Amino acid sequence: MWKNIFTPKKDISKTLYWGAGFTTFLIFLGTWCLLSYGGFVNPLFLPTPDKVVVTAIELFKSGEIFGDIGISFSRVFFGFMLAAIIGVPLGILMGTLRFMEGAFEPIIGFIRYMPASAFIPLFILWIGLGETEKMAVIFFGTFFQLTLMVMDVTKNVQNELIEISYTLGAKKFQLFKSVILPASLPGIVDTLRITFGWAWTYLVVAELVGASSGLGFMIMQASRFLQPEKIIVGIMIIGILGLITDLIFKVIYRKSFGWMRKDGV
Repeated sequence: MWKNIFTPKKDISKTLYWGAGFTTFLIFLGTWCLLSYGGFVNPLFLPTPDKVVVTAIELFKSGEIFGDIGISFSRVFFGFMLAAIIGVPLGILMGTLRFMEGAFEPIIGFIRYMPASAFIPLFILWIGLGETEKMAVIFFGTFFQLTLMVMDVTKNVQNELIEISYTLGAKKFQLFKSVILPASLPGIVDTLRITFGWAWTYLVVAELVGASSGLGFMIMQASRFLQPEKIIVGIMIIGILGLITDLIFKVIYRKSFGWMRKDGV
């Protein structure tokens, strides 16, 4: 059971795998309890776990949190979907055609280092303070990384597959449709999973200005009124929503590309 625990690339039992994660969680929770209940940290900076739980229960009982969750999810979803709709095809073209890579890779590589939060004043001037501005922040924060990652995935398609396809008489469109896209699809789905996680990290930034609802707005309001337990609840909800979307992508990946794993799980 324990022999492969420090052996690179070796499988371990599911019991050991999940046990390691549960142990790490217990260590985190134990440290939190020690610092808060032990009085090592001022409650104003780190509330106790039970106070956070009580606050969460009150928020869900009142129902106010559901509206914030819904509006935040819609902002993340539509902002990310727009980035994926444009970024995935563009990334595939950049990874396949040297002309497209030369045309777009330098400018995208340059812009991706610019912080999305720095563009908020410009987005407000260009778009206004509505929902479009908030989705634009999430789009800006994910589009450029997503596009370059899809490009790299597509570039890693084996040249042997392409050469064999040409030998068998495949046309250029057939090469895209029947070789490059199927070979790239597992990596593209994994890229979408990773970048969707990044989209959630831009939520608070997107709701920083001009928002009157959403989890990010709730966190900022709690900060103004010195309610750290409410801040932690908001952060945890964002984390849980991100984890759920991550698990959904993993299920899609395993169901669609089970052959990519040795165990097929």
